[in-house]
Amino acid sequence: MKLAKRVSALTPSSTLAITAKAKELKAAGHDVIGLGAGEPDFNTPQHILEAAVTAMNDGQTKYTPAGGLAPLKEAVIEKFKRDQGLTYSPSEIIVCTGAKHALYTLFQVLLDEGDEVIIPTPYWVSYPEQVKLAEGTPVFVEGSENNEFKITPEQLEAAITAKTKAVIINSPSNPTGMIYTREELQALGEVCLKHDIFIVSDEIYEKLVYGQNEHVSIAQLSPALKEKTIIINGVSKSHSMTGWRIGYAAGDATVIKAMTNLASHSTSNPTSIAQYATIAAYNGTQEPVEMMRQAFEERLNVIHEKLINIPGFSCLKPQGAFYLFPNAIEAAKLTGFDTVDAWVEAILEEEKVALVPGSGFGSPENVRLSYATSLDLLEKAVERIHSFMTRHMK
Repeated sequence: MKLAKRVSALTPSSTLAITAKAKELKAAGHDVIGLGAGEPDFNTPQHILEAAVTAMNDGQTKYTPAGGLAPLKEAVIEKFKRDQGLTYSPSEIIVCTGAKHALYTLFQVLLDEGDEVIIPTPYWVSYPEQVKLAEGTPVFVEGSENNEFKITPEQLEAAITAKTKAVIINSPSNPTGMIYTREELQALGEVCLKHDIFIVSDEIYEKLVYGQNEHVSIAQLSPALKEKTIIINGVSKSHSMTGWRIGYAAGDATVIKAMTNLASHSTSNPTSIAQYATIAAYNGTQEPVEMMRQAFEERLNVIHEKLINIPGFSCLKPQGAFYLFPNAIEAAKLTGFDTVDAWVEAILEEEKVALVPGSGFGSPENVRLSYATSLDLLEKAVERIHSFMTRHMK
């Protein structure tokens, strides 16, 4: 059967083989520690669950407007005022079926065939694929490990062509956990304004920031930058609501209207019950959000110290999100493997620890470890990796 070209052009996820193998080993009764999770290991806070139950009992189980419930848009607007000092109108907000759907819809309305989107590496795996699905062209710019995996204004300027439509900024980053400072964002923003390109600001991890670091939205820095920025966010990571599938985009009203029109012909609307739950998430207490953030920071501080003692590992300490992204190329070479991907496969086979190879994020020398799991399991995983290294080092 001949499938559409847009599907044939997609790059299969490099994590699929590892994930499938981990599930196979678990099903066979092996004690597998999975560190690939892209979601908090906490349940959704109780007051949010209760709001969903109330909504169901009140009969709020019907279609909603394609762009989201008016009370939810107002809750999102209040969140922007509270957290970033940003002002939006309802016409500048669309609620989607997850932040991923918001990104997908944005690229569909923003890009024509051949339009270029600049994507810093390492990148979240879906960015280039979504650009390709919109018939755009991903243009990769390396965020050097020496620069905390972040790109510079000079690199951005050099990558811009007459076909450039947008640049993606993901801060805090998946997979690196790094955060752009206010000054770094200002410098990148000036380049974007000079060349009149859109800024797609993925801020899904904004609530998970550690130490003295701060999250700054590039849209905060000036009215001109706000005008050119489309913010993508949601409650999946901040409120442990990954399965509820509620995200949103905020920005130019013309872009948001086009996204809403497209959504009306695809998803019809986000799930009504999940929308009511999200109203409670934003309007209710934020104490569970902070408790979760503190738990992640504690895990990070413990596990990072242990990780950098593994032979062949080097690892910048993340500033946000819940991932570690160590460079493991020396670890692979020390144990006789040509690639990190092969090393990751061997770790899973022998030690039953599932890591995510960095090749899927455009960084083949690295691996991604999620610390969205218990500290006990994290420590066991590091012990197993250390044992593997000790046994195989040449």
